[in-house]
Amino acid sequence: MPLNIKQIEVELAKRNLTDFILYTFPNVDLQWFHKSYYGVLNEFAHGRIKKLMIFIPPQHGKSEASTRRLPPFLLGHDPTKKIAVVSYSAPKARKFNREIQRVIDTDFYHDIFPKTTLSGTNIATVAGGWLRNADECEIVSFGGGFKTVGVGGALTGEPVDVLIMDDLYKDAMTAWSATTRQNVKDWYDTVADTRLHNDSQQLIVYTRWHEDDLAGILLRDEAEDWVVVVYKALKEGPPTEADPRLEGEALWPKRHSVEKLLKSKKRNPHVFESLYQQNPKPAEGLMYGEFKTYDQLPDTGKLDFLNYTDTADTGKDYLCSISYIDTGVLKYVQDIVYTQEAMEKTEPETADLLMRCNSKKANIESNNGGRGFARSVASKVKGVCMVGWFHQSKNKETRIFTNRHAVSDQIVFPSDWYIRWPIFHRHVTNYMAQGKNEFDDCSDVLTGIVEIKPKRKVKNKN
Repeated sequence: MPLNIKQIEVELAKRNLTDFILYTFPNVDLQWFHKSYYGVLNEFAHGRIKKLMIFIPPQHGKSEASTRRLPPFLLGHDPTKKIAVVSYSAPKARKFNREIQRVIDTDFYHDIFPKTTLSGTNIATVAGGWLRNADECEIVSFGGGFKTVGVGGALTGEPVDVLIMDDLYKDAMTAWSATTRQNVKDWYDTVADTRLHNDSQQLIVYTRWHEDDLAGILLRDEAEDWVVVVYKALKEGPPTEADPRLEGEALWPKRHSVEKLLKSKKRNPHVFESLYQQNPKPAEGLMYGEFKTYDQLPDTGKLDFLNYTDTADTGKDYLCSISYIDTGVLKYVQDIVYTQEAMEKTEPETADLLMRCNSKKANIESNNGGRGFARSVASKVKGVCMVGWFHQSKNKETRIFTNRHAVSDQIVFPSDWYIRWPIFHRHVTNYMAQGKNEFDDCSDVLTGIVEIKPKRKVKNKN
């Protein structure tokens, strides 16, 4: 006998988490990235991923899939499983518990998994009906079930087959607290980890706030064990198979538009990088403070139109060329070339920058091929801009650190610099005062700009 539409939907919902969510939550506003997100969770649900971290911005439907729908789906396939769901507080964990119960108690759910039924013990009356005990629930006749606890709560009793950790930190202030981070780590080491066995699965899903949160610690200690999936609110880089968006497009425009996100970024770049881009850096460890910005360039007084350029030293380095106006006090950035392209492209681009910004003098570091680059650029701007080159012999890290306050105090960027040069902006604002930085070309050039005194002469090599 051929299957009817409902039977087909039920069969699909039994096999795949995405179809399960659509069947049990028919009003879900499904976006492209939800399908991707659900697909990764489906791999986890079928045991093809053992340890999974998913980082996603707030208000993008992360808990609906990972914490409300995934446990019922797992218990439908194996009602003997023992699942633990952890959140930052006991009240939040209990809320997840009640929501999981509501899913399993629906007729939709029993269409798919008729044998998975919750025990009727420990009934409590709540608004809108009744629910069981809001800490631990058991599957009738099978012994499996789920337990929800806040960080610091006990997981005593039997081993945990699946550990789901959703929002271990309430907000930025708690995540930035070294005490809170240590408490979370201690709880994981002394409670959660002791309940896991060789075949246990772990899922961490939350918004990142600090590089030393639990996810950061686990990734440093056992990165090879974890599958990590990151969804950024604003796309960075070209489209990929995993993320087809163009650079700068929003993850969920209907919920968080590009305009809204950029306003948040302008108001607090550090929080934006952590909260929306999942790129956590401790604010106390950043090299630079808040930068000055302008909406209109200065047009009176003694103005020197200058440029400072550092060519790329290695294949992964960036050429960084900044044209700016020096008032003798402040340095107003006009335009920037910041790229990893080869010299055959960067030489004409830099020359065009000098012409476009009316730069009268250009300082080009001659280290690692910079002299040939400078000569080529000089030939293109002859008679318009005086180009000079010099060898930088001082230690780069020491120079950057020593001049960090001068850079913050003297450099003035256009108010929309985070839009005009997003990669440059990210590399500058995330540059750390201590530890290893992957890219230092932008900070090196900013340092070079403030090192140049107002009357510094540039030897003409034209």
